Amino acid sequence: MAASTSAASGTNIYAAGLLGKRTPWFVLAGCLAASFVLFWLLQAGTPGATLNVAGAIIVGAIFYPLAIYTISLLVEGARKAKDRLVTALVYGAFLLALAPLITLLSTVVANGLARFDLEFFTYSMRSIVGAGGGFVHAMVGTLLMTLTATVISVPIGLMTSVYLVEYGRGPLARAITFFVDVMTGIPSIVAGLFAYSIFALLFGPGTKLGIAGAISLTVLMIPVVVRSSEDMLKLVPNELREASYALGVPKWLTILKVVLPTSIAGIMTGVILAIARIIGETAPLLVAAGFTNNLNYDMLNGRMQSLPVAVYYQYVSPGVDVQAYLDRAWAGALTLILIVMLLNIIARLIARYFAPKSGR
Repeated sequence: MAASTSAASGTNIYAAGLLGKRTPWFVLAGCLAASFVLFWLLQAGTPGATLNVAGAIIVGAIFYPLAIYTISLLVEGARKAKDRLVTALVYGAFLLALAPLITLLSTVVANGLARFDLEFFTYSMRSIVGAGGGFVHAMVGTLLMTLTATVISVPIGLMTSVYLVEYGRGPLARAITFFVDVMTGIPSIVAGLFAYSIFALLFGPGTKLGIAGAISLTVLMIPVVVRSSEDMLKLVPNELREASYALGVPKWLTILKVVLPTSIAGIMTGVILAIARIIGETAPLLVAAGFTNNLNYDMLNGRMQSLPVAVYYQYVSPGVDVQAYLDRAWAGALTLILIVMLLNIIARLIARYFAPKSGR
């Protein structure tokens, strides 16, 4: 009774067999400090050696689960010690998965800001052989081809998912589901070769057009739209459909007025995520749409540049001023990341504000 009273009052929490709330942080700080001291001692005898900060952090993070488990085992017992060990491992796995993303973003931002200026967004690469120029032609090409692919893919994918959920029964529905699964896993270069072969048969070998690039993106986008829309339509409660049928509403009108409005937030989220999936594709556009330094607004005439292909060529084919080409490549990569990030934010906002409201 006295021990519980002491623990409740907080005068001697360790005597009650519990670690303080800040104890894990103190243990982590101690592990990191010990790791830094160890690395400093190991490198102290090496002339010109610098402290390996990343290595010290990794070693300290590895020792932390063992340290917190040992301390908890001595103070709190085996059950609580296992809980703290698993918690430390889970947080460690999360940070380990987050580290490459943070490193990638920091690297792209640090290198891309050098050319993230007004000229980059207003000039093309026509007649530019060194510093200067921009990627406006690539941005316009990416916008046009992605928009065209979206206009083609969304109706086809949405109507396919409606058929599979509301009407599809038997061998045809199973065959469609099978081929959608196959299309989801095909390499992107296959989509580019497919679009290129179609236009090569129609207009002759070597034909590379913006519309061909859009068709290759369509092949990649349709299965994603079908899968995401199908999952959203399946989440609509059957009670809503049955209530509509009970009022004498035909099935097609039930789908149009009940099923689709109920799932529209999830469908739109899936569409935007599908756009984010295809906007960074390089291989199919390199094969189907080609490469050009000129600004081209005509999808049916001539080659059309895209951001991923522009970044690729700036990196693999630098001119005399190599740094200028690398700066443009990093700026293009940063632009792509910002576009994808913006699309994901829009998808989350749509899912949040346009989802059906629950309750009264």
